[in-house]
Amino acid sequence: MKKYNVPILTIFMSLLLLISCKETKNSVVQSSDKTSVLKAGYQIEPVNIQNVKLNDSFWLPIIKRVQEITIEYAIQKCNEEGRFENFLIAGKQKTGKVRGEMPFDDTDVYKIIEGASNTLISAPNPKLERVLDSLIAIVKIGQEKDGYLTTWRTINPAKPPATWVPVIEGKRWESLQISHECYNAGHLIEAAVVHYEATGKRNFLDIAIKNADLLVKTFGDGPGQVKGVPGHQIVETGLIKLYQVTNNESYLKLAKYYLDNRGNPENHKLYGEYAQDHKPVTEQNEAVGHAVRAVYMYAGMTDIAAMTKDKGYTDAVNNLWDNMVNKKMYITGGIGSRHDGEAFGPNYELPNLTAYNETCAAIGDVYWNHRLHSLYGKSQYFDVIERTMYNGLISGISLDGKQFFYPNALESDGVYKSNRGSCTRQAWFDCSCCPTNLIRFVPSIPGLIYSKTNDVLYVNLYASNNASFKVGKTNLQISQQTGYPWNGKVSVSVNPKKESQFTIKLRVPGWARNEVLPGDLYSYKKASTQKPTISLNGETLTIQPENGYFTINRSWKRGDKISLNFPMEVQEVETNSKVETNKNKVSLEYGPIVYAVEEIDNKTNFDKINVGASDSFRVKKETNLLNGINVIETDKFKAIPYYSWSNRGVNKMKVWIDFKD
Repeated sequence: MKKYNVPILTIFMSLLLLISCKETKNSVVQSSDKTSVLKAGYQIEPVNIQNVKLNDSFWLPIIKRVQEITIEYAIQKCNEEGRFENFLIAGKQKTGKVRGEMPFDDTDVYKIIEGASNTLISAPNPKLERVLDSLIAIVKIGQEKDGYLTTWRTINPAKPPATWVPVIEGKRWESLQISHECYNAGHLIEAAVVHYEATGKRNFLDIAIKNADLLVKTFGDGPGQVKGVPGHQIVETGLIKLYQVTNNESYLKLAKYYLDNRGNPENHKLYGEYAQDHKPVTEQNEAVGHAVRAVYMYAGMTDIAAMTKDKGYTDAVNNLWDNMVNKKMYITGGIGSRHDGEAFGPNYELPNLTAYNETCAAIGDVYWNHRLHSLYGKSQYFDVIERTMYNGLISGISLDGKQFFYPNALESDGVYKSNRGSCTRQAWFDCSCCPTNLIRFVPSIPGLIYSKTNDVLYVNLYASNNASFKVGKTNLQISQQTGYPWNGKVSVSVNPKKESQFTIKLRVPGWARNEVLPGDLYSYKKASTQKPTISLNGETLTIQPENGYFTINRSWKRGDKISLNFPMEVQEVETNSKVETNKNKVSLEYGPIVYAVEEIDNKTNFDKINVGASDSFRVKKETNLLNGINVIETDKFKAIPYYSWSNRGVNKMKVWIDFKD
């Protein structure tokens, strides 16, 4: 191997200069229709981000901020924290000790590459592509000859980073519960598949394949193989994606092996509920343990359910979803109530001040619900996705793209702090999984808007865009114009290349059907009497939503125009009485947005704020506040969208407000 003798600081100064030459103005639609890696086994296929050009006033600025600011910022932070240097030390191109605090620090690099690759799928950017080639070259240096890639162990297996990990023996795979060797492989593979989709290059994919082949050789029930399962799940979904790209069934079999053997005491010493390893996955019916691990595992289980039609897996993911949404989800879509173990608590345990709601868990939950929609086509999964995205997910990143929440509490006293959590956003973390996970997720958002089968188009989310793709054999151009989420009017233009018969299913958001979330965990104090409406080419249709969709089957021709109106009004939300912390309290919503009161807007009366039975609400657009938002005002207080809080310094905040009859 050629010596990598250019000083690392020089390399990264060059990288940052390349990134600062920003070529991506917005998400640009491409002419070809790229096959989704999730297509195999699923009835419904998401429309790839390559085919959707956003021009949306809400989401496009958020995506561009990540692409143009956060990626560069994260590369700088990873350089400062020694993430890249670890690969060079592992490859003996530099000398030194392991840099960083966590055994999974390598994954920050992989997630940056994945997010930047999603950016390339949306819009070609040769300079950014060269940056990624440089990062991938550095990763390759850290890979051992047989494909193994976990830099802390390669550098010094007897001394893992800091003291976060208890004593680990020198041999590979002996401490799977805590070593994160398989977790590192999972994020490597996930990122490599996206990079391959984006560029067609094999430089990163070959690194991942070499690593995956080592896993296949290492794990199993055969002679000399290691029995065991990962401590932190994600390698399962990575292996399945690699199978879908390569058609190498050994990757699918290994993913299923890992899942089949969770909770199997004959395979390994069980890790317990924390790692969802307390019983076989097909017997699990309650969301428990570390929330991020859980939803990553549930996503892998859904992949297996789709591909094998295994009823045990299908029943399990349905039971787990029902439990989570009905008993363990916050109004913001956040999941994981406990700081201890970053975990789900018991049913109906949803504290506000001490809520954890890790940003990574919200992202993982979107990935899982997207798979469930691809499996079943039910609108309820996008009701969860929408609530999560507009509230408890983007709350994790500041409006300048350089500050982050790891936990996302629903209340702040301006003082409370705990493990990686505080009453204000932070510039970085010892465990920086959330900032880099936001980087990998946010540029992929356009890929959530549409899904399709051979004869059905699903319009899942509402955001201004122009898209081009095929429905069956029909070449279709479709566009949306909307002010969503600030108002509920949406115009959809349908332009097939030639007149064609197919079905369009337009999702009617749960909030517009008087349903906060599927189930009875939350309800509106007073149901809205306003109804969503739909018209086609200026003629009002009398159809009613069925299973959460307006469904139109017809012969579509160029120039067809659908007009939707989802009337918005301020709604008061109540919680199931089994949730002790929210008794005699309400939260406020307007459309899909959950609101919060922040002390800076209510300096004189914050601790006495309440909602009265006779209060009237005013909604006002404030273009110069928090990048432009709708605020809710009464004679008593002013409320802002929850996602935008803590962008003006340390403040008290609350989502749930005392209700006075």
